[in-house]
Amino acid sequence: MKQWTTGEVCKQRDISIRTLRYYDQINLLTPSFKDANGRRYYSEDDLFKLEKILLLKSLSLPLENIRDLLDKLSYKQILVSHHNYLQEQLSKLQSSISNTTSLINMMDLEDSLSWEHVVKLVQNSQNPPKKWIDYFQEDEKSFLQGAIPSISNNDKTTHQYILLIQRIEWCIKHNIKAESDEGLQIASALMELSNDTFQGDTELMEQFWEVRKLPAEETGFYPISEEVLEFVERSIAYAETLA
Repeated sequence: MKQWTTGEVCKQRDISIRTLRYYDQINLLTPSFKDANGRRYYSEDDLFKLEKILLLKSLSLPLENIRDLLDKLSYKQILVSHHNYLQEQLSKLQSSISNTTSLINMMDLEDSLSWEHVVKLVQNSQNPPKKWIDYFQEDEKSFLQGAIPSISNNDKTTHQYILLIQRIEWCIKHNIKAESDEGLQIASALMELSNDTFQGDTELMEQFWEVRKLPAEETGFYPISEEVLEFVERSIAYAETLA
């Protein structure tokens, strides 16, 4: 039967000799064999027990609780618990990435990033409100979640929408009307992009647009000013009269 020395175990699992000796002192992990010189040797069962200890420790369990659980939980049960823990950590990390991406895209949309928007984003991540996706049927949700741009995404479609919003804000700032050549170009680009996004489903597109006009507090959407939304509606209406 293969056995491992303390040094070999420490090297394999990147833990200190002092830690292994401490586990031995508190009867948490006692090596299966010690020679006449006091040299410790660990069996494969010992190593599996060590792995269980390390997994439970990663869940922030105190050593005394780990000692009580070691013989009550199988290795698979501990792995499942650790898997669930990692999934939770992944969700938090993804939320963090999403919030950071949102801030980056906010800075692209605005000349200066307001503290009010930053605080609102942080608060929303801590206590998520009802999201825009909740306004749709189950069979529409999976399609919309993959198709709709979000400032928390870093894809090509999202950046195209951001650029169009920037163009609209530029027009508003320079008093360029929605019923103009520039407004017509923006409307055409928006309609083409929306058609690609919704794959030609005009009914779903209109339903989404109505939800988009609801207050950001109710939907979780990034807030777009009423002036921008009005410019969009007017420019599209103007484009349709010329079609």
